[in-house]
Amino acid sequence: MSQTLLSLLAFFPLVLAGVLLVGFRWPAKYAMPVVFIVTVAIALLAWDMTWVRVVASSLQGLVLTASILWIIFGAILLLNTLKHSGGILAIRKGFSGISPDRRVQAIIVTWLFGCFIEGASGFGTPAAVAAPLMVALGFPAVAAVVVGMIVQSSPVSFGAVGTPMIVGVGAGLDQAGIGASLATVGSDWPTFFQLIVSKVAITHALLGLLMPLIMVMILTRFFGANRSWKEGLAVAPFALFAAVSFSVPYALAGVFLGPEFPSIIGGLVGLAIVVPAAKAGFLMPKETWDFADPKDWPADWMGSVEMKLDDVAGKRPIAIWMAWLPYVLLAATLVLSRTNDTLKGLLNSLSFKFTDIMGEAGLSASLEPLYLPGGILVFVVLVTALVHRMSFTEFKRSLGESTNTIIGAGFVLIFTIPMVRILINSGVNLSDLPSMPVAMANAVANAVGDVYPLFAPTVGALGAFIAGSNTASNLMLSQFQFNTAELLGISGAMIVAGQSVGAAAGNMIAIHNVVAASATVGLLGREGVTLRKTLLPTIYYVTFAGLLMMLAIYVLGISDPLNAAGITTTGS
Repeated sequence: MSQTLLSLLAFFPLVLAGVLLVGFRWPAKYAMPVVFIVTVAIALLAWDMTWVRVVASSLQGLVLTASILWIIFGAILLLNTLKHSGGILAIRKGFSGISPDRRVQAIIVTWLFGCFIEGASGFGTPAAVAAPLMVALGFPAVAAVVVGMIVQSSPVSFGAVGTPMIVGVGAGLDQAGIGASLATVGSDWPTFFQLIVSKVAITHALLGLLMPLIMVMILTRFFGANRSWKEGLAVAPFALFAAVSFSVPYALAGVFLGPEFPSIIGGLVGLAIVVPAAKAGFLMPKETWDFADPKDWPADWMGSVEMKLDDVAGKRPIAIWMAWLPYVLLAATLVLSRTNDTLKGLLNSLSFKFTDIMGEAGLSASLEPLYLPGGILVFVVLVTALVHRMSFTEFKRSLGESTNTIIGAGFVLIFTIPMVRILINSGVNLSDLPSMPVAMANAVANAVGDVYPLFAPTVGALGAFIAGSNTASNLMLSQFQFNTAELLGISGAMIVAGQSVGAAAGNMIAIHNVVAASATVGLLGREGVTLRKTLLPTIYYVTFAGLLMMLAIYVLGISDPLNAAGITTTGS
């Protein structure tokens, strides 16, 4: 079979998913089982994978599915707990005190708070937390998911306290080979890795300057009564102010502190600057913008957990600080659990490990229910129920509603994530073919030649679209990106940085991330609607990231110790 045909077959599951979800507007619960079956057929018949490896990959995917569902369940349960305790009403009223403008609310809650949550926990938690919170504030469910997914961009490379960089790039590159080559030019791996981190931070900081504005423009164009881009542009001064307040500390943390804290520090500093400024009316738009009356919203904007004012009133008034306490506790616990080795070890002590599933070497998975954000969310829920003095009946009601919501998401994800694992694990086969994601990347590299830096972020985004994870995309494709840079005689560090930046952007259109966020607001079955909206900022991100790569390499002449010395590694 020709390499061209193999590349086309590798792309086919992704194309099919896009056509069914976006083109034919199939619900994911119908589309993804079809895509899974097609992927299995390609893996067995074209890629010559064994039945054992396909089944083992699917089982590995089911373990990962359990982890994601646990996170979704925790996020939904927190929302429903606050709904029945009366906390949601207090939060909604509190935001009116900052600004009644929905554009301003989206920037503060989704962008700044979401970036902080991404830095602390990753795993798609920001969309799972932000989307239901936006619904509680009075946003249409579809709009809440769309803006929640857009935050899955600039902060993602440094999500979960740097996991996509430390684990994804660190384990995705041949450290031994690169380190040996670096030693010949008087450098070492930690220095080279920090060089990549710095380039990622600076690139994201530049691209992120427009993301809050793009987010509110999409909000006003697709969800405003007037369907106007101009109404989004009207908040440009405040949006750019918020972007700078995040990007500057974010970039400085990446350059000087390393990969663990850029998103955490950027989000915290941004909130500390922007919230008081908004309360003081600094750079506020002249006219307040809001959605049309909810009775005029199209039916497909609404999710099953849509809340009316009387739904969230509760039986007693909740002080604003008490209503926000669960989110403060969530943020603090997430950070502490990722930075304190003692607590981290304690939470990881409960772990269900599956090593070499069905005898397939390297196919392993684990489930850490306490360490995952889902476990921390449930802990926060229990504390909230006590502090807000909820009755058993109220808590039971929130638990039942959350359980019902999670069932629909589970059905979709049990097909989506196993499909992803088959693609990723297809590199072990009887015909000695590269994995399907690498075959896709090779096709792109062979087609574009010296202008490859323009497409490096797109390759990273493709990996994230497949795997729903910046970390997984970096693991799959970092070495390929590095080797391609060596073949072209350009900076491997710069191209790997482009890979990580693109992989972050790809999270905005990753199917199972969209499903997960949609589940939190009861919006299953309309994933294609979200994908059509989030595709726009994704195209912006990978296009301008590619242009920055071209500018850095061919105009500014940025290099790294290895390509400057003309040295290639043993891994190439």
